[in-house]
Amino acid sequence: MTSADAAPPAPDAPGAPGYPRFGEAVLYWLKLGFISFGGPAGQIALMHAELVERRRWISEGRFLHALNYCMVLPGPEAQQLATYIGWLMHRTAGGVVAGVLFVLPSLAILVALSWVYLAYGHLPAVAGVFHGIKPAVTVLVVHAAWRLGSRTLRNRWLWGIAAAAFCALFLFGLPFPLIVVAAGVLGMAGGRWRPRAFHAASTHGGHAAHGGAPALIDDGTPVPEHARFTWARLRRVLAVCLGLWAAAMGALVLAFGHEAVLTHMAWFFTKAALLTFGGAYAVLPYVYQGAVEHYQWLTPVQMIDGLALGETTPGPLIMVVSFVGFVGGWTKAIFGPDALFLGGAAAAVVVTFFTFLPSFCFILLGAPFVESTHGNLRFTAPLMGITAAVVGVIVNLAVFFAYHVLWPEGLGGRFDAVAALIGVAAAVALFRFRLGVITVVLACGLAGLAHRLLLG
Repeated sequence: MTSADAAPPAPDAPGAPGYPRFGEAVLYWLKLGFISFGGPAGQIALMHAELVERRRWISEGRFLHALNYCMVLPGPEAQQLATYIGWLMHRTAGGVVAGVLFVLPSLAILVALSWVYLAYGHLPAVAGVFHGIKPAVTVLVVHAAWRLGSRTLRNRWLWGIAAAAFCALFLFGLPFPLIVVAAGVLGMAGGRWRPRAFHAASTHGGHAAHGGAPALIDDGTPVPEHARFTWARLRRVLAVCLGLWAAAMGALVLAFGHEAVLTHMAWFFTKAALLTFGGAYAVLPYVYQGAVEHYQWLTPVQMIDGLALGETTPGPLIMVVSFVGFVGGWTKAIFGPDALFLGGAAAAVVVTFFTFLPSFCFILLGAPFVESTHGNLRFTAPLMGITAAVVGVIVNLAVFFAYHVLWPEGLGGRFDAVAALIGVAAAVALFRFRLGVITVVLACGLAGLAHRLLLG
């Protein structure tokens, strides 16, 4: 963001690939935005295969180091990793373009699918597909809790935090932000009194992934000028980020008022973006509390359907908030009953902007600082506590989804045996055969469609 940012880092060893032009990088980030299926793990694997192994734009060690930065920040880590690498290679413009193109295709696709869902979702065929997808989504949430828990719950202290977080939500209905703060405090205390239990393991490696050949940004490549921490740059970036947020919020207030749906959405999803430690599944309970229970922008069933759409489209799973925005803008008819699509699309864009703006700010503002504090137990221990709590939060979300899917009319109503069978099949496919998310969701959707056609 200064004249010092003008020169990109040079390859530090003979044999390193030539520095990619900005346009070449733009084309890659655009391509990634359309093929980034499979959740954060799949998206990170795609970037690793292309950027580390094939193009050798960045070494294995630097790639993992950047990933570590993104893992300790709230927000979608895959999108932040793309932003980080784009920023490291082509300064602020590179980071902004990489992050925007990671999200933009998903936004366009979700707006189209949301319109189909609201306009034609009552048709038997469409309803049958969603009937099959709902139990698959429930199993996906369970699978997400298992994956995260198997990596992070390494001792009884972390298991205890996860169990306490589950009970706080399931039994007492405590607000999600309070649980995050409490888990951070417990992690801070644990880092002081049980440092071994709250110490994050290192995952660094060399550049063996591409046969020992040097990468453009290799392990020994000096940090470029624009990536070094200075207080002057921090103040400048912070002013720009806060200015963008204030300008967008101010425009909504001036145009529609303090109590308008779009204004409420902007403020609510700004708060949600600051709480996405542990990925989209972790923040969904908070989104549910606000969007479904408080503001009533959509119903519980629509929330589950939106998660299903988010699972089957490219981009980060947190893009489900765009569906929430579209449904809210449509059902509240923010631009009148004759402009339902326009209202939904405008709400989806507003929600997406305020959800992802903090992610860009965290990278441009915090990456140099996080690098300087990486491995410091005072900073990593609270995050370990929060990550452990996230496991319990995700389990609570799975219980909530299972309740609405298996007993659609409430516990006193009928038990949906077909949904239960589809859910069991999805669990076997995911846990036993390790099939991909897209394959499982599409197969379950076809099973629901076949059942609906046979009935009727």
